[in-house]
Amino acid sequence: MAGTRRVFVAGCGFVGLATARRLHDAGWEVVGGTRSGTASEAPFRIAACDLADLATLQPLGKFDAVLHCASSSRGGAEAYRQVYLEGARNLLAAFRPAHFVFSSSTSVYAQTDGSIVTEESPATPSRETGIILREAEDLVLQNGGCVARLAGLYGPGRSVLLRRFLTGEAVIEGDGARVVNQIHRDDAASALVQLLENRATGVYNVSDNSPLTQREVYSWLAGHFGKPVPPTGPVNTERKRGVTHKRVNNAKLRALGWSPRYPSFREAIANDPDLIQSLLSP
Repeated sequence: MAGTRRVFVAGCGFVGLATARRLHDAGWEVVGGTRSGTASEAPFRIAACDLADLATLQPLGKFDAVLHCASSSRGGAEAYRQVYLEGARNLLAAFRPAHFVFSSSTSVYAQTDGSIVTEESPATPSRETGIILREAEDLVLQNGGCVARLAGLYGPGRSVLLRRFLTGEAVIEGDGARVVNQIHRDDAASALVQLLENRATGVYNVSDNSPLTQREVYSWLAGHFGKPVPPTGPVNTERKRGVTHKRVNNAKLRALGWSPRYPSFREAIANDPDLIQSLLSP
């Protein structure tokens, strides 16, 4: 694409801000969008907008690409509908960008048999939030866009598994055989940049190379930190996006030339001191 490429990053939170920074460093003209119109130490313009309100988006101009990376802020089905489905619809209507990337979730794969899932595998979630995500995905795909299905995110200041282990709250659920699919924030950001730079279309799984079972994760953490393996307990069936058990395959994304800095959760814990320190700090 000749000249400076202009991109709108809707949602400059945990992953969105990291991605926007990378795009800025790569020479893109970045405009970020948040409800407050602020983002921590962003070296580019941040605009106040509401994805559910088309009128707040239209004055921002035109963009070569749009990245929908906003979060529902742990909201329920209505928040999902407003942020993801209506948000995608309004972004497409406001900017009619040449390229659109939608940040979705591997939770749309509802498999519970431990099987390997690729982008061709059925994605038929049973929970209402997952169904809304699929509606948003279909809208983006029908408009020639790209859907990035992100695995469970972790990174500095954020890791449910590590935090629970360090605080003694961790429990190995059932036999611990449920597979946990994860991706470090920085690897998710580099993947989203790769999809934008390649003007990719269709669905891509964004996960690390080595999904681990819950027991493997906690057993490795116990050995690494010299602490006891957590006790066993019942399976938590109250997860908002449902209880799944599958191994997410990232071969399609790697075929674009992407590779994760942290091939698995173990490498991140062993080599990212900021991740551990941020969770140990009061």
